[in-house]
Amino acid sequence: MSPATRPRESDVVEAARRYLEAQGYRVWVNPDGRDYFDLVARRGREVGLVEAKVAGSRAVLTQALRRRAWGTWGAVVLASERSARNLGRRTLGTRAAPVGVWYVVGDTVREVRAARPWIPDGADDPFAELRARFAKVLDALEDGEIPESAAWDGVVGQVWRASGGRGFREWRLDEDPG
Repeated sequence: MSPATRPRESDVVEAARRYLEAQGYRVWVNPDGRDYFDLVARRGREVGLVEAKVAGSRAVLTQALRRRAWGTWGAVVLASERSARNLGRRTLGTRAAPVGVWYVVGDTVREVRAARPWIPDGADDPFAELRARFAKVLDALEDGEIPESAAWDGVVGQVWRASGGRGFREWRLDEDPG
């Protein structure tokens, strides 16, 4: 694929997979079979969730924010440097600022902004229980207790809402959960 050719979403996902694996992450691509998670990356206890799009940077940002309950950090990867740079500028100083913003050139992923943890060290995590539950699923996958071919549909389907029925999108990153 040449840098001038606009890649397909699967090309963007594949480049992101290789990028994360080169950093020592174990990566699952579309593990639920329903595109709820484009990529799940794990290194030790750290879990990253990456959403990919060829176009539609606002939609992919929304997806990343909605999935923040499951991972330590989140990132979006786009097919266009211009779109990625614009998204990075638009989200500075907002609750989306921890979202990593990446783009693909040829087969290479480049970062406009590195992904940062959703919850700062020592802060209360309103999603701690969900993250722990998700970590157990990943543990079982890595230990071979769950076959790689198993669909993940039930993982997120069972827990669409957290804390008294609030939807994930209703949580603000900067709010006091107490």
